[in-house]
Amino acid sequence: MQQRMLVGLIGANIQKSLSPALFEDACAASGVKGHYHLMDLDQLPGRNLADLLQAARIAGFKGVNITYPCKEAVISLLDGLCPEARQIGAVNTVSFGVDGRATGYNTDRVGFRRAFEEQLGAEFVADKPAMLVGAGGAGRAVAFALFDLGLRTLLVSDKSPDRARALVQALAGAFGQGRARVETDPAGALSSVGGVVNATPVGMLGFPGNPIPLDAISATHWVADVIYTPLETTLIKGARARHARVMGGAGMCVHQAAETFKLLTGLTADIGRMQRTFAEAAAIREKSLEAAG
Repeated sequence: MQQRMLVGLIGANIQKSLSPALFEDACAASGVKGHYHLMDLDQLPGRNLADLLQAARIAGFKGVNITYPCKEAVISLLDGLCPEARQIGAVNTVSFGVDGRATGYNTDRVGFRRAFEEQLGAEFVADKPAMLVGAGGAGRAVAFALFDLGLRTLLVSDKSPDRARALVQALAGAFGQGRARVETDPAGALSSVGGVVNATPVGMLGFPGNPIPLDAISATHWVADVIYTPLETTLIKGARARHARVMGGAGMCVHQAAETFKLLTGLTADIGRMQRTFAEAAAIREKSLEAAG
């Protein structure tokens, strides 16, 4: 009998997500009948994270992905956390057991790490300083991934000083005191680091702007963005124009999706196929955005 699976995504501003295409194609390739359902907080007035999580549990979902702005808030609603999600302090995947028990995981960390290794190379981070802009759910996973890659020190900038301090404290507990510090002048500090990651929603469709002054970026930097809607943000386009090495959010999206697929199905996705599926779906989406804009 063919395995059937219902999975979803909970978050805000997710109508242009490519996760449905990635998951459903991976299911089809593996002989699984799968459906991926978007639960957009912006499209469901009066419904909140707790409502949607409970609805997915009751409806028999195998699990859900969690995205902005819910990756930290979801933790208090879960029955348990895997050790990695507990260490990071953020969840992007929830699985529901046969008893309905909800357990939180984090596949963003491995997703960013694998994408960075593939597109830029760990040598750009190993034993060097870098800066992170955005200390929320995505930023926390990225910070741990950078240290996995051998980073020496991390400067953490966030519009909320308390959030930046909380991440620095978590990194100190995991990697030792002095390995991370709060940065209140990211533009001024950029000259002292090898590269920077944007882990804020600024630059995403619906969140216009640029989180990092382009005139502070030079050809000696690498610049990464977790955003993939659009595929190239103003930051990535501007950094490339200044001859920096760049990485958009597509690779992280694909690799975290592959890890989530394995977590929820027990099957290994074909990364090459996932990358082709992403590229095809993204091309269609970009054309529709151009037509609409």
